[in-house]
Amino acid sequence: MRLLSRHWPRIAVTLIPLVFALLHAGGVLRVGVLQRLDDIIYDARLRATMPHTLDERIVIVDIDEKSLAEVGRWPWGRNRLAELVEELQDRQKTALLGFDVVFAEADESSGLKRLKQLAQAELKDQPGFSEKLNQLQASLDYDAVFAKAIEKRPVVMGYYFTSDRDGRVNGVLPAPVMDSAALAGRPIKFTSWNGYGANIELLAKAAPLGGFFNSITEGDGVVRSIPLLAEYKGQYYESLALAMFRMLVGLPRVEPGFPPEKFLTRNYQGLESILLKQGGKVLAIPVDDRVATLVPFRGNGGANGGSFRYISAADVLAKRLAPGSLKDKIVLVGTTAPGLLDLRVTPVGETYPGVETHANVISGFLDGKVFVKPDYAVGFEIVILLLSGLTLAFALPLLSASRAVLVSLAVTAAIAGLNFWLYAGYGLVLPLASALVMALTAFALNMSYGYFVESRSKRELANLFGTYVPPELVDEMVKDPDSYSMTATTKELTVMFCDMRGFTKMSETMEPTQLQALLNSVFSRLTDLIRGNRGTIDKYMGDCVMAFWGAPVDTPDHAALAVKTALEMSNAVRKINEEHKAKGLPEIGIGIGLNTGTMCVGDMGSDIRRSYTVIGDAVNLGSRLEGLSKTYGVDIVVSESTRKLAGDFAWQELDKVRVKGKDQAVAIFWPLAPADRIDKDSSAELKTWGMALKAYRAQDWDQCDVQLLNLQRANGKKFLYRLYAERVASMRLLPFDPEWDGATNFETK
Repeated sequence: MRLLSRHWPRIAVTLIPLVFALLHAGGVLRVGVLQRLDDIIYDARLRATMPHTLDERIVIVDIDEKSLAEVGRWPWGRNRLAELVEELQDRQKTALLGFDVVFAEADESSGLKRLKQLAQAELKDQPGFSEKLNQLQASLDYDAVFAKAIEKRPVVMGYYFTSDRDGRVNGVLPAPVMDSAALAGRPIKFTSWNGYGANIELLAKAAPLGGFFNSITEGDGVVRSIPLLAEYKGQYYESLALAMFRMLVGLPRVEPGFPPEKFLTRNYQGLESILLKQGGKVLAIPVDDRVATLVPFRGNGGANGGSFRYISAADVLAKRLAPGSLKDKIVLVGTTAPGLLDLRVTPVGETYPGVETHANVISGFLDGKVFVKPDYAVGFEIVILLLSGLTLAFALPLLSASRAVLVSLAVTAAIAGLNFWLYAGYGLVLPLASALVMALTAFALNMSYGYFVESRSKRELANLFGTYVPPELVDEMVKDPDSYSMTATTKELTVMFCDMRGFTKMSETMEPTQLQALLNSVFSRLTDLIRGNRGTIDKYMGDCVMAFWGAPVDTPDHAALAVKTALEMSNAVRKINEEHKAKGLPEIGIGIGLNTGTMCVGDMGSDIRRSYTVIGDAVNLGSRLEGLSKTYGVDIVVSESTRKLAGDFAWQELDKVRVKGKDQAVAIFWPLAPADRIDKDSSAELKTWGMALKAYRAQDWDQCDVQLLNLQRANGKKFLYRLYAERVASMRLLPFDPEWDGATNFETK
C-alpha cells in the first residue's frame, strides 16, 4: 500500500486515457477518431488476410460495356432476359440464378401496347389485323415471356428498400420470411426503411423468392456490411445473398437467434444470430447489432480481381459458351458498367461492383466463414480496456524507462494478438483502436510525468541531500523522492565514532602540510569504506570521523553493515601502517565506538550553518564507547544492542560498563572477525575467556586468575588479559561485595 500511495499521482495520470476510452466504449462520449481508426484497422486487416483465390462455385454474368455495345442500351427487352435465363438454366445447367437488378416497370419495348391501341382505333377495321395481333401477343408480351422463363426455375429476384422517396412504393414485395411475433416483443434494432422498389407483380408471382440488395454505407462512405434481414411495416425480409443461400440448402425457415437470457435481459436490442431451421437441423448465421454481416471480401473486385469468374452477358446471349460450361454454378446477374451506377466504395476498392458483394457473402455462407461484430463487442472492449489499462497504470510507475517501454509493447502486442486471433480463428471483429490508443497514450503520459514532474523532484532531492549523503545513496533516493525529506524523525540507527590515535604526537613532529596530506589520505580511505557499506558521513571533527547507518535510506541490516565497516577499517589501518613504515612515516592507530539505538535524525543547526546529523542518548553512548577502546586496548568497542542486531560475527565480551550519565550498565564487545572466519585456536581462547569473565563477576578470584594465566600463556600480547589480571589483584584486597554487579564505572567522558 505504501508503494502504491507513493506512486499514486503517476498512477492517476496513467489512468486518464483509460477513463476516456471507457467512456467511448460505453457510448457516453463517442470519439469519432477512434471509430475511424477502428475502420482503418479493419480494412487493413481484411486486405492483409484476403485469400485472393478464385471461387469456382459462383459466376457473375456481367452486363458490362461490351454487352451494352452488342445488345443495346439498358434496360434490355425482357425477351432478351428470358433468352438469358433459358440459356443459363437449360443449356448451361446452372444450379441457381439471382438477379442483382430490379424490374419495377412494365416492359413496353415490343410496341404491344401501341398495337393494341391501333387495333382499337385507327386499324380496327383493317381486315385480319386484330387476329394477327392476337397470334403475336404472346411473343410480344415480353414481361410474360420473361415471367414464363423464370417460373418454376431456381431463380431469385432482386429488389431494394429506400427511405428517400417519402414512403413511396413500387412493384410487389416477395413474402416476408419472418413477422414481429417471432421476436416475442423484443426491441431488436433491425435496419428499417419506409419505401421500396420491387419487381412488377407478374414477375414477383413467377419467382416468389426474392431478396433486397441494399448494403450499409458507413459514415466514411465505405460499404463493409450488408443487412441480412430488414424491417418494413412490422414484417421482415431477407437479403438477396440470404435468399439465394436458403434456396441452395432447401429453403429452411428463418428464426431469430437470441442471446442467452441468463446473461442479458429481454430488453436487449440485438440478435445473436439468424437461425435457419429445417427438420432437426439448425444453421446459425452470426449477425451484429444491426442484424447485418460484414462482407468477407475474397480479393480485389471486378473481372480482373481473381475472386469470381466474370462472363459478359453478351457472350451468354450469343451462345459463345460451350453447353454445360456453367453446370451446377451459382450465377449472379449484375452490372459493372459505370453508367448503370452499381459501383461502390469498399475496403478493397473504390469502384467495387455491387453484385460482387453478394457473391462474397454467398461464398462466405458456403464456407462457413462469416465475419461479424458480435453483440458482446462492447463488453469485450470494456474488459480489455480495464485489464490492459489497470496493468499499465499500476506497472509503469514502478518500472524504469526501458522496462516501461518493454511492458507497454508487450501489452499492446497482447491486445493486438488476441484481437487478430479472434478475427482469424472465429470471424469476430472486435474493437481495437480504443485499447491501442489508450495503451500508447498511457505510456506517453506516464513517461512525460516521470520526466517533467518526478525528474524535477529527483533533482531537487539530489541537490538537497548531496551535501550530506553519499552519491550511491542519493542515486537510490531519487528513485522515490517523495519518501525523503530533511525533516527530523526518530529512527533506530547505528552510529560510529572513529578517532585517530597518535594524532597529537604527529602534529608536533610533522609540517602542517604533511600532516594535512596524511590526514586526508587516511580519512579518504576510511570514508570510502563507510560509503561502500551504505554509511552516511555525518561530520569530520579534527582527527575523528562520525558516521551512521539506516538514514536517510532505510537499511534493515544497518548494525551488521556498521560492524563490517569497522572491521574493514581496522584492516585498512594495518595496511596503511605497513605503507607508512616503508616510507618512514609514523604509524597510526584508531579507536572505533559503535552503538545502536533510537536517535533523532534530520537537518539541524542554525540559520547560518546546518547539517544532516543525528542526536540523542544513543549517539552519546557511541561516543563514550569510542573512548573506551583505549582503556581496553582494542580498536573497536561495540554495544550490546549493536551486537544483538549485527548477527554473524565472532565476539569477545570486554566488560559491563556504566558510563558517565548512565545508571544502567551496558555490556561491551569486541568484534574479532566474521563468524565463519574464526579459527579453532581463537574459538578455544574465547571459551577460556568466557570462563574467566564468569569467575571475575562471581568474585572467584582464584578461578579467574587460573583462566587469565592460561590466556596470557596462549596470547601474552593481548592487553585485555593484563588489564583484568591487574584488576583481580586489586579486587583481592577488598572484601566480598554481594551487591556488586560486575560492572566497571567510568566517571569521565
